[in-house]
Amino acid sequence: MERRNRDRRDFSYYMRVMNENTGELVGHLADISIGGFKLESQKPISKNTEYPLRIELSSDISDKSFIVFIANSKWCQPHLIDTTLFNVGFQIVDMSSDDLESFKKIYDMYGSQKSNNKVDNANYLWR
Repeated sequence: MERRNRDRRDFSYYMRVMNENTGELVGHLADISIGGFKLESQKPISKNTEYPLRIELSSDISDKSFIVFIANSKWCQPHLIDTTLFNVGFQIVDMSSDDLESFKKIYDMYGSQKSNNKVDNANYLWR
């Protein structure tokens, strides 16, 4: 997947990410960039594993009801505040061009700029 020069954004909209093969909830979007995203998950996710994922879309994003893609889990760590959750970083590795356009709309419409007073590690998704 082509890397874009867009910043990561906090995610301000409740959006579920499902395992495409099992229908199981993987987590909820917490942070988004064009090349990847961070989920909040109720269980730990194995690192360096490719997952077939699905995001259900609202009608303001697309006429399609969902997008499907492959993402690689890059890291997983306990949530700093809520000890029942895990933060998981994913890098998108395969997504159709149509679905990428929908993903960009999600980024543009629901991603909010990160606060300037936060410490920011620009490579957190890829460590």
